[in-house]
Amino acid sequence: MSANGSSDTDCRSEIRPSNTTCSHRELSVTTSVISMTVGILSNSLALFILVKSYKRIQIKSKASFLLFASSLVVTDLLGHLINGSLVLFVYGSHKKWEIFDPHRIMCSIFGACMVFFGLSPLFLGSAMAVERCIGVTRPIFHSTALASHHMKMLLGLTWLLAALVAVLPVALWRPYKVQSSRSWCFFHMEEPKDWLDVLLPLLFSMLGLLALLLSIVCNSLTSCALLQARLRRKHHCRGPSYHIEMICQLLAIMLVSCVCWGPLLIRVIILTTRAKDEPTSFSLLMVVRMATWNQILDPWVYILLRKAVLRKLFMLFHGCMGSRSHNLNSWQRTVLRSSLETSNLAAGPSCGLSRLPPPDTAIKSIT
Repeated sequence: MSANGSSDTDCRSEIRPSNTTCSHRELSVTTSVISMTVGILSNSLALFILVKSYKRIQIKSKASFLLFASSLVVTDLLGHLINGSLVLFVYGSHKKWEIFDPHRIMCSIFGACMVFFGLSPLFLGSAMAVERCIGVTRPIFHSTALASHHMKMLLGLTWLLAALVAVLPVALWRPYKVQSSRSWCFFHMEEPKDWLDVLLPLLFSMLGLLALLLSIVCNSLTSCALLQARLRRKHHCRGPSYHIEMICQLLAIMLVSCVCWGPLLIRVIILTTRAKDEPTSFSLLMVVRMATWNQILDPWVYILLRKAVLRKLFMLFHGCMGSRSHNLNSWQRTVLRSSLETSNLAAGPSCGLSRLPPPDTAIKSIT
């Protein structure tokens, strides 16, 4: 979902003269180009890492997880490519929808892509959380009853559900509407005509919030199960390694989705059920831009939270703690040696200083 439009202060060609320049427009175009470029590069790098891991993996449960993760990254990549290209085309045409889209066909495609590439990552994140929850809490059922074709079927159903919600407004003759900034299309949010204009955005928001809630519940159950297994030492030496890697990635995806998508989903509900009319363009545009960062941050979860990176971070942390412990032991030995020498000097030669054990021997016997 990559749509960075301009605010209400943008200059509009149908109101102001055509030779009027507007700094907000150039800023919005630059923001869209940067967001699109960073998103494509990040998702391409994450996809390369995931495909490489998927080819060499032999564990069934992790292969299913990598299948969903790769599909999520591909969806984010296509979202940046398609929606970003549509945004750049709209800006390149000076946002004159009446000229390049008189029949509102492109607006319908634009709005459907916004909804599809918005809901798909949320649905895929919840499907990944459910799959991991079953794999950790019911490993026998997961290994015997859930085959690879079941995972692919679940993957297809998530895309199908998102596509159905995306094309529902067009099928019900409630086409998407050009928003006030004239740079993107979405549901009819201003002055809804009837109950369908209220139901469609509410359906979008409620499904998104339900996917987030399902991810939170399943990830919480998985984390508790892994923690209990870790404390009771039930897993063999290899099990906790990749389980913890996956749960770290799932928790990070869930956190990113909640932070980026929560404001938009809640804002859509507020705007749809508001008691009186109020300007929606600027507030809605801000939360849409925030939701766009979900597709930029998602790939970095797989880039940074890999087992190799986590192991290096753990070794670095362990090395720092180890060096502190070593310095503390050295300081304690030095203090003990100094105290022994001081006590020997205070005792004088009559006490038989030559008969006392060397400081190192005393330290060893004490430690």
